[in-house]
Amino acid sequence: MALGGSGPQPLGVPGVAELKMLSRREALRLGPGWSHSCHAVLFAPQPGLLFGRIPLRYAVLMQLRFDGRLGFPGGFVDRQLWALEDGLNWLLGLGLGSVHLTNADYLASHVAARPHRVVAHLYAKELTLPQLHAMEISAVHSRDHGLEVLHMVPVEKLAEAVAATQKPKTGIPEAEATTSPAASAPAPATAPATF
Repeated sequence: MALGGSGPQPLGVPGVAELKMLSRREALRLGPGWSHSCHAVLFAPQPGLLFGRIPLRYAVLMQLRFDGRLGFPGGFVDRQLWALEDGLNWLLGLGLGSVHLTNADYLASHVAARPHRVVAHLYAKELTLPQLHAMEISAVHSRDHGLEVLHMVPVEKLAEAVAATQKPKTGIPEAEATTSPAASAPAPATAPATF
């Protein structure tokens, strides 16, 4: 893979094959067979204390991804339609409201040639704590909130999962529950736990 300049530098991340760091310029020179993913670290100084005694330094906005992992807001940018920052700002605007990142907020780019040809671009922007809180509120009220994961799991599997959560839990193994005299007795009502 000829990228020009000094070339990509291996990162040595365990479990991630062939992930290499490269400059923004090198990343933008890659051909049309590459996908570009842009994400933003949005953070604010946090003067509070955790559990009333551990000093906090920053609050960072993250999101629960479709695959159950935490990640930074952003996504894939079509380089035929957008410059990196314009595409990222459009993606962020869909879910977070008003935030504007520029080339000055750029941090780094990393490339992975396998299994897919992807270049990941990372940006960072410091906000005030009220701005960060406003974005959190905006995110859950956005038009597309929660729709990212639709159709990822077959409907029948979702129905099975919902049904499993609604089964009463007695603490008795299922085989014993059918033969035990206590199985026919109503379960005592309990109050919800408070913390």
